[in-house]
Amino acid sequence: MSDLGRVLRLDARRTALLVAVPVLTGLGTAAACLSLSPPVAYWDNTVVALVNAVRFLGPAAAGLAAWTAVRERPLDYLRDLTARSPATGALFDLLLLSSAALVSYVVVTAVAVTVTLVHAHAGQPQPLGVLSGAGALVLHVVVGYLTGRVAPHRATAALVLAATSLWAALRIPGMSWWSLLPPAALPRIRLFTALRPEVFADQILWTTGLTAALILGYVMWATRRLLLVLPLAVALAATVSASLGLHDSGGGTVAPARAEPVCRRWPLTVCVHPALRDALAPLMEAATPLAARLNGTPGAFTKVEQRPSWEPVTVVGGVAGVHLDEDLSPGYAARAVRQISDGLKDARYCTAEGDSRGGYRALVDAWLLGDEPPAVTDTLTARRFASWTEQRRRDWLRLHFARYRACALGPRDFRTPRSTEGPRRGVLATRPA
Repeated sequence: MSDLGRVLRLDARRTALLVAVPVLTGLGTAAACLSLSPPVAYWDNTVVALVNAVRFLGPAAAGLAAWTAVRERPLDYLRDLTARSPATGALFDLLLLSSAALVSYVVVTAVAVTVTLVHAHAGQPQPLGVLSGAGALVLHVVVGYLTGRVAPHRATAALVLAATSLWAALRIPGMSWWSLLPPAALPRIRLFTALRPEVFADQILWTTGLTAALILGYVMWATRRLLLVLPLAVALAATVSASLGLHDSGGGTVAPARAEPVCRRWPLTVCVHPALRDALAPLMEAATPLAARLNGTPGAFTKVEQRPSWEPVTVVGGVAGVHLDEDLSPGYAARAVRQISDGLKDARYCTAEGDSRGGYRALVDAWLLGDEPPAVTDTLTARRFASWTEQRRRDWLRLHFARYRACALGPRDFRTPRSTEGPRRGVLATRPA
């Protein structure tokens, strides 16, 4: 009984490994926060940040586990004095090390979730993605510890750290299905798309199967119990099945996803993805002058709607579609309004050469967008257009919108200002008798 007590006290002292929790937590938090990009908070990107953080947490946890196994291996003779199975001590170590790593992962997850909740968040959480990261972290612990048990040398921990770091560094998002093997490297998720849960399910199956296979293989080697061959084969079959599932995905981790837009309805109706609600006011301010100047023309619009990046930008039926920078970089509202102006062009006639010839369309575009007038060769026309009032320009655009859209404006189109003024007050339109 005294020998058993010594072993139990030895196992209890290993709770000192929990000092590694702050180190792993700090490393994982830094890695996750680098992947997050406030003020745009998308739940799918939060999950991506957690999964990518395992690429840094995993090698550190594996190196720590290997170092622990090597350090404690000379004390195995104490365990041999008890009636416990030779594999019991190793399984207890794995439980302790995995728990320490998972505590760190939970803290990192809590930080990432808090950052997402503080900002304007959108989308849906992906619990399978969080579980996938946890499974990959436990797999690193098992690989590192068992390597240290099988090869108890001083250099083992360094070699394990180097090998797992190299494996993590080879993860290149979107290059091939290999990048989906844990620790997975996932690309940043664009708005109007969502992560596919099937990919995370395959990753969980892969890590669970491989982790179980490694543990069962070690226990069978330590205890010489051949009855473990059957569960070992099942674990390996699960790993192979998950590998085939990841291979069939072809690196496709995302799928289009509908998102209920958020809108602001005066003086225009402006609708954007809920993750970009902060863009409503600037976009409204930038688009209202253009909408007022296009009023009464075939290009008039009363609604601005953000579109996915794969959909074209058009102005149809009074609705102007735009693309927005997902990081809301400076000038995004002006660029969106310029997209509306470009969407008024008729692609059949507005070739690169025809659009720039003479610069007459650019002269009108500058007025529509509120920019400085460009330098054009026809200075007389430029001065004439600059001398017109705002209302006179709007009336002129209603008459010449077809030629404006077709990039066919010429100097003659700017020489008929009287037709845009209408009859003068107090003057009859008929000839005097």
